[in-house]
Amino acid sequence: MGDFLTFKSFISIDILIFFYYIGAIVIPIALYKSKNYLIINFKIFDMFNKLLLKLFNLLDAKDKLSIKISLFVLFIFMEIFWRMMFEMIIAYFQMRDYLQSIAFVYN
Repeated sequence: MGDFLTFKSFISIDILIFFYYIGAIVIPIALYKSKNYLIINFKIFDMFNKLLLKLFNLLDAKDKLSIKISLFVLFIFMEIFWRMMFEMIIAYFQMRDYLQSIAFVYN
């Protein structure tokens, strides 16, 4: 417990994995499910939604499909970026732990 309180040992990897799953799964689902609430209760979201629906309805079927595919690909890229960001942070902590263990061997 003393190492934890003095930051000699970290719990960050477990916490980072937890927050990764919150950001990758829970937040997109929560935003999708809260869409109607935001549109009803906030005028700016309602105006933006109406504007996008008007613009989307002006497009033909091919363009609508292209936009849907593009948004899906953008979502996948954001998920990959989110994953890579957490992998880099976790790798940093793992390298730090390994380097610290090597330092103890040579001291």
